[in-house]
Amino acid sequence: MSLNSTHFSPPAKTADTHCDKVQESRMSQDSPQNESECGPGRRASREWWLHVSLLCIPLLAVYLHIPPPQLSPALNTWRASGHFFTFRGNNIFYKESVGVVGSSDVLLLLHGFPTSSYDWYKIWDSLTQRFNRVIALDFLGFGFSDKPRPHRYSIFEQASVVEALISHLGLSEQRINLLSHDYGDTVALELLYRSDHNRNGHVTINSLCLSNGGIFPETHYPRFLQKVLKDSGFISPVLTRLVNYQLFSRGIRDVFGPYTQPTEAEFWDMWTGIRFNDGNLVMDSVLQYINQRMKHRERWVGALTSSSTPLHMIYGPLDPVNPHPQFIQLYQKLVQRSTVSVLDEHVSHYPQLEDPTGFINAYLSFINSF
Repeated sequence: MSLNSTHFSPPAKTADTHCDKVQESRMSQDSPQNESECGPGRRASREWWLHVSLLCIPLLAVYLHIPPPQLSPALNTWRASGHFFTFRGNNIFYKESVGVVGSSDVLLLLHGFPTSSYDWYKIWDSLTQRFNRVIALDFLGFGFSDKPRPHRYSIFEQASVVEALISHLGLSEQRINLLSHDYGDTVALELLYRSDHNRNGHVTINSLCLSNGGIFPETHYPRFLQKVLKDSGFISPVLTRLVNYQLFSRGIRDVFGPYTQPTEAEFWDMWTGIRFNDGNLVMDSVLQYINQRMKHRERWVGALTSSSTPLHMIYGPLDPVNPHPQFIQLYQKLVQRSTVSVLDEHVSHYPQLEDPTGFINAYLSFINSF
């Protein structure tokens, strides 16, 4: 066969085969046209695999069940010392201690988001030395309580959970002192509204002490992760599965002061409480309370400003969620009947954990003043 005879080859089946022939042709002649055809083909192939990989990561997170961490000895002890009652078919965890003999004073503790009744463990013993009965619960969707899904969580329902607990304990005729934090502040304001309007089954409130809660939407700055989870619509179920300990600890670390950071074990206890009963999967639903605060601001802030119940605010001023001085100035302006305790300047959003001594002293000073 002569060198000028025509050589037949089958058509290329893939971009890579075509590119191999382009490479061979380069050995005999320079072909800009072949180079321009080869480059986009390879880039398109790489981009396709990149898209597939990015899609597979969240799909794996959705379908791969990661077991929750084991309860620490401290959490095991807390759970073992508690009880459960049933609310509308769901189990609600609560802990109760009998303290001072001869006193009839009852204290009910309302925790914040996203944690649980375990938030009060550092001041629990001090409170039992002042009150006859000290009670704390895990709200529905939190801690050791059930976390149904799908479920429309609301502040109104959580207030009804509290009323059911008080009835379960036979305290419906008892005047109750409320001590609340963060999310629990808004639940307390709904209970205050019901009490002042004599709603059926309401809790009769003897006093109310709030702490670092976003009760005013205009001075409340949710964390980035909270905003993403509450506003992501149909992709929220995917995002809740992507939240892991690293993301959680990074976010929660920012709401503690630099000198009052929890230990790694304490961070893990918080995360374990969230993961218990797959609580991470309901965070987007629970977080709708932020939107509820805005919608029902008049009801809840109105209850706070018009109530004759003794009121107090304990405030950690380094709080980035309810920043100083905007939050406390607005509180003092609107709630003039309330007394206020501003703790050390290094204390942030979790004052009962960051400065338990300062917190308990401020609270007992208030409760002993009337």
